[in-house]
Amino acid sequence: MKTRTIGTLSVSALGLGCMGMSEFYGEGDEQESLATIHEFLDAGGTLLDTADMYGPFTNERLVGRAVGGRRDDVVIATKFGNERREDGSWVGINGHPDYVRRACDASLERLGVDHIDLYYQHRVDKTVPIEETVGAMAELVQAGKVRHLGLSEASSDTIRKAHAVHPITALQTEYSLWEREPETKVFPVLEELGIGFVPYSPLGRGFLTGQIRSEEDFAADDFRRHSPRFQGENFTRNLELVDSVRELATGKQCTPGQLALAWLLAQGEHIVPIPGTKKRGRLRENLGAVDVELSREDLDLLDRLAPAGAAAGARYPNMSTIDN
Repeated sequence: MKTRTIGTLSVSALGLGCMGMSEFYGEGDEQESLATIHEFLDAGGTLLDTADMYGPFTNERLVGRAVGGRRDDVVIATKFGNERREDGSWVGINGHPDYVRRACDASLERLGVDHIDLYYQHRVDKTVPIEETVGAMAELVQAGKVRHLGLSEASSDTIRKAHAVHPITALQTEYSLWEREPETKVFPVLEELGIGFVPYSPLGRGFLTGQIRSEEDFAADDFRRHSPRFQGENFTRNLELVDSVRELATGKQCTPGQLALAWLLAQGEHIVPIPGTKKRGRLRENLGAVDVELSREDLDLLDRLAPAGAAAGARYPNMSTIDN
């Protein structure tokens, strides 16, 4: 596995998003999920991405069990800020300093580790100055509980304010061939400040793999059933984009998913995608993306096939929690 540096943190060129192992993408299999994480680590992968809200709380416990005895091989990234109760109900976005401290301690206990390598604010709390939230996060670094700080779905203005309080190592935001907004909104400030970029949903929530052809392909409890991009006319229009990617992938002798990940990796050495999966077969396919070479002509063609704004529909049913 090749490595990259985000901020000052060295990680594998591809990370593993663990969210779907516990929630949102239909029922999971704990043993298969554990085996998937172990195979990722055996292949030289290091960056595991989780959050306290996934499950809620069960995903951190799963990751904790998976890395038992292998702590030195793993870069654990987790998040706070989307506050939920044990029964799964939502409390809201919370960036208050006292909550930051409590959330970190709880995550450390669930993960079974003495420090978190990369600790993100999952969503920006617009009722709390970012300086106060990051100030509390910086205290966790000083206490040895956290090594690096990150933000998720933060605007360029928020990133600047946060970085002035404590260096921000990484920004995590949705980015893929069907979501290119970060290129103009945050990439310039990331480059200026030396901050790494960790795209989540780099495969368009699975859509860019070409395996989803109908809304009926989703399980009843799959959250994608409620996503604007997977509904009605939007779904049909977005299939056209996927089919264009599939055609190019066939010519490159790779899968559409590998092509989509290779495109992301080609956007800069500071970019580390975290495709999520809960199955070893899909993991192996994703890892193969690091060996897909794209020429300048390939990249130019993809820019024409999937320009900014090409995807139909909003990313979420409710975009009010996104910091713009």
